[in-house]
Amino acid sequence: MNRTVLYIILLFWFSAGYLKAEDGSRLWLRAETTATAQVKTNRKSPTITIAVEELKTQWKGAPVQLVLKRDKELLGLKKDGYIISGDKQKGVTVRSVSDIGLLYGAYHLLRLQETQNGSDRLQITESPKYDLRLLNHWDNLNGTIERGYAGHSIWKWNELPEKISPRYKEYARANASIGINGTVLNNVNASPAILTSDYLQKVKVVADILRPYGIKVYLSVNFSSPKILGGLPGSDPLESTVQQWWRDKAGEIYRLIPDFGGFLVKANSEGQPGPQDYDRTHADGANILADALRPYGGIVMWRAFVYNPGNEDRAKQAYGEFMPVDGKFRENVIVQVKNGPVDFQPREPFSPLFGGMEHTALMPELQVTQEYLGFSNHLVFLAPQWKEFFDSDTYCKGEGATVAKTTDGTIFPHSLSAIAGVANIGQDINWCGHHFAQANWYAFGRLAWNHELTADEIAEEWLRMTFTQQNGFITPVKQMMLDSWETAVNYMMPLGLHHIFAWGHHYGPEPWSDIPGARPDWLPRYYHNADEKGIGFDRTIHGSGAVSQYHSPLREQLNGIETCPEDLLLWFHHVPWDYRMKNGRTLWDELCYRYDTGVQQVREFQKIWDRMEGYIDEERFRHVQSRLKIQSRDAVWWKDACLLYFQTYSGKPIPYDIERPVHELDNLKKIKLDMKHHN
Repeated sequence: MNRTVLYIILLFWFSAGYLKAEDGSRLWLRAETTATAQVKTNRKSPTITIAVEELKTQWKGAPVQLVLKRDKELLGLKKDGYIISGDKQKGVTVRSVSDIGLLYGAYHLLRLQETQNGSDRLQITESPKYDLRLLNHWDNLNGTIERGYAGHSIWKWNELPEKISPRYKEYARANASIGINGTVLNNVNASPAILTSDYLQKVKVVADILRPYGIKVYLSVNFSSPKILGGLPGSDPLESTVQQWWRDKAGEIYRLIPDFGGFLVKANSEGQPGPQDYDRTHADGANILADALRPYGGIVMWRAFVYNPGNEDRAKQAYGEFMPVDGKFRENVIVQVKNGPVDFQPREPFSPLFGGMEHTALMPELQVTQEYLGFSNHLVFLAPQWKEFFDSDTYCKGEGATVAKTTDGTIFPHSLSAIAGVANIGQDINWCGHHFAQANWYAFGRLAWNHELTADEIAEEWLRMTFTQQNGFITPVKQMMLDSWETAVNYMMPLGLHHIFAWGHHYGPEPWSDIPGARPDWLPRYYHNADEKGIGFDRTIHGSGAVSQYHSPLREQLNGIETCPEDLLLWFHHVPWDYRMKNGRTLWDELCYRYDTGVQQVREFQKIWDRMEGYIDEERFRHVQSRLKIQSRDAVWWKDACLLYFQTYSGKPIPYDIERPVHELDNLKKIKLDMKHHN
């Protein structure tokens, strides 16, 4: 054997061994830590020490100076912003008015290096679009996670405060690298126990670990805590004893955690207690908490996800409850609003509260975990969905008043701007259950920092940092990611269909679901309204009137069946089966083709991924390959279940040039998943 052949064999052997080492635990922070960069700084702090260490061990360019200084040149920056100037080969300076700004600047430099992005000459100025960029953990104190699909909670309350998981620091580092500066540790369906002295000691330990990375901790609180924990007769926000209880509790928290962020509250929704239990308003409830937190600089995030049983269209309820109290909240209250008016559906119009409430700060709430998008079994990159949301025009101040501009301070200059994402993080070794689900955590952070970034830019950054620099991998896989959200909408609920999931777990299709005694607005038939005439929810002025909650000319556009965007047609209209779409097909045929297109697109994803085998390590390749098999089977399940069921109303044949159903409707109706074993 000659030396050249031996060299090639050894090179292949060592490369293969290296590729097999990946398990996803390093997320997008896979840079080698063997560098010995020169880094100087004019100040010291725990945060700056982290920035120095990150650069010293990973930066492969010229010396870096970190300069913390307040001067005229930096006055235009927000506290978290930074300026990077210089040359990668000659010397780079990072300047900021805060130590966390220097850490963010350090991560920006490393991102440029790891993505091989930009020229050697640097002149970069960055400030975040939103002041507060939070993850919301729906984690319970027993370690389970509501709507979490990556194992148990990373917060090990039973071990704290004595034992500290190394994952807390890794979590902080990952969030800081993408600009996330706050985390709500517990479920919005909050246990009052989180406010007990024992748990606050545990929270303090977590807060101390996250603090150097610029991350504040927040807690979800149960509105009835004064009654349950304090032994008071009730929790009426206008009772002086209740107000004093909250003041005392706030004082206890801030003595332990001086930079505590504040409270997140779910009230009078899905059975949770709230001020309406005492004939008080949402503003009354939020303001009592805000008054208790205000001396310490804390805030209240009051969720607008509220709906109660009734005859009113569920999509209208948040608007109906919150518009009357617009402008009645304290300045340190921000109302947290889900992106759509129902509940994190695969595609929704934006909530009309955006652009509706002008006198109250609003923060968008996005769902990173894929409750309604196949859990951690389906590859669905959410940046395109979120971009559609941010760029939607509310017309509240004329054309160009996008959702992003109504919430980031551009149009309504409130003292607070914020955004939240429901986290998809768990104890799984790869953090998110699916390697590609990591991209949604990453995308949320990047868009929270700058909602003007494109989905294309974010996908490319993440792929280059997480997998490889090779364009033979990047180009096709990036396109797969960019197509994946629309693909999921196609095989699940195209044309504005929504909430036709299985009862309880929301994983598979169950448009026929009928649970005796269940609330109508928890059942699919409430939303799809299929009958012999057609399908869809009439929200026009002749139906529920939900279109009237939007500004002109959008309300008129949505109200007209000819002018309503076809992607939302069945959200706003009950449409005849024979209605002619813009492409000339009938509604029924278009529905069939959309479902089939979704199935075929997932099959194409499988082909794309199989061709990538030589580019990445075997462990991650096999994992994603296996999940795509599940997704492909699920797509067929969705298509067959929905088309066979809706066909019983339309009475029309499935077009003969698309793939035939492979299931029987009666058999599909018998499927009852045990989701404990389906993740």
